[in-house]
Amino acid sequence: MMQLAQGGAGIFAWLWQNGRANMAEAYCGADLFRTLYANFGFNAMEYNMTRWFWLLAAVLGLSGCGYNDFQRLDEQTKSAWSEVLNQYQRRADLVPNIVATVKGEAAFEQDTLTRVIEARAKATSIQVTPETLNDPAVFQKFQAAQGELGSALSRLMVVSEQYPNLKANEGFRDLRVQLEGTENRVTVARNRYIQAVQAYNILARSFPSNLTAMVFSYQPKPAFTVANEAAISAPPVVDFTKK
Repeated sequence: MMQLAQGGAGIFAWLWQNGRANMAEAYCGADLFRTLYANFGFNAMEYNMTRWFWLLAAVLGLSGCGYNDFQRLDEQTKSAWSEVLNQYQRRADLVPNIVATVKGEAAFEQDTLTRVIEARAKATSIQVTPETLNDPAVFQKFQAAQGELGSALSRLMVVSEQYPNLKANEGFRDLRVQLEGTENRVTVARNRYIQAVQAYNILARSFPSNLTAMVFSYQPKPAFTVANEAAISAPPVVDFTKK
């Protein structure tokens, strides 16, 4: 028992002498730590000052390594992503009225109309949660579906130019203006999200804040890829020879 006690005191002494007071306290418990601390020639005031020192060092360390910046940029990213989703939903809500109006044109291309309906169904079927930002595979799947819907709507608008009666329809003209405005809002929201993700990912990959990212499992967030941008911005191919 005496040897065990001496061994424990030896470990405590080694931890203390090597500047690991916090580990020494964890090793032997707070009450015993105070006793051993006193036996090593220190007083309670020094003990409390040491504890406050380590606490302050931990707080400053977290701040200096970007912890607060991660919280701020994470909230900015979530806010920007929410706006992207709002604009996507706004666009999806316009589709049923657009489809209903176009159906009034008996000769309208059914293939084009069907693509819009199917693309909307696919885009709205994907469940989006806050965790989507942490899952690149789901994120890309969602973006691909939104890209397909954007392309289908773009084709529909181009094809509608072939139908004078549809172009003259006041309801269709209003819906077209709303859709164009929504597409502009989608672009703005996407750009804001891209900027927010860029700031977050730079912090997550830069030293020394990348160490904080490793400790707290802050992974880089997915952004819109070049492939997404190309698919969404590509103009639709329309065959005007179709009747």
